[in-house]
Parts: sequence; C-alpha cells; structure tokens
Amino acid sequence: MILVDSSVWIDFFRNKPTPQAEWLDANLGREGLVVGDLILAEVLQGFKEDKGFDEARHLLSQLVQVNVGGIDLAIEAARNHRRLRRRGVTVRGTVDVLIATRCLADGLRLLHSDRDFDPFEKHLGLRVVDCARPVDRP
Repeated sequence: MILVDSSVWIDFFRNKPTPQAEWLDANLGREGLVVGDLILAEVLQGFKEDKGFDEARHLLSQLVQVNVGGIDLAIEAARNHRRLRRRGVTVRGTVDVLIATRCLADGLRLLHSDRDFDPFEKHLGLRVVDCARPVDRP
C-alpha cells in the first residue's frame, strides 16, 4: 500500500509535471493507493473554487482512507521526532512527522516530494516510492 502525501496531490491537481505527480497520474486507479485524513485536509483546503474542491473530494474519497493520528501514534511520532533531533535533524512540520510515523507503523510506502521525509527514510527506515519504477504488487 502506498500513502500519497499532499506534496504530490497538490502538484497533481495543479498539473505540475513532477516525477511524483506523473507517477501518480500513471498509477491512479490501481489498487494500493491510500490517502490520510490530515493529507485530505491539507489538499482540500487549497482549492479556491467549489468545483475543484468537489472534484478532488470525489477522487480522493475513492481511495483507501487512513487516520494518520491518534494517541498512540502521536506518542510514537514524538519519539521519532526526538530520535531525529538526537541525530541533529529537525523536521519542520508535525503533520509530516505523523505521516511518516503512520507509514512506519503500518508498513506503508510513501509517495512524496517533500525533503522533510528524507531523514525518516535515511535514519528510521521509511520506505518511499521510486518514481522511476512501476508499482510493484506483492
């Protein structure tokens, strides 16, 4: 299963041709794409027009939905933030820490274009999507 971060969805909906948005476009409609509740909020709040909001909400509602937060995950996210800080890395956003921790906890891969996730991959084992490769199904 692949959790798609808001950084990719925003590029996708703006038709910005990034490798991640192009990968998403090529693989949308396949099994295994997941959207988190906090990601849904981040993406939808960016729409100025109702039509775009409604279209995005409809598309995203068809994906597997996961709750990113919760008490236990919040505690583990704080631990991960502290682990990285001890290594001299400060992650800028709490939401990104929660998203990375949800992926780590549930064994999800992450499709993103946000450098704040790089330390989670490097130091904590976060698995990310290689956009040069097609989806690999178990």
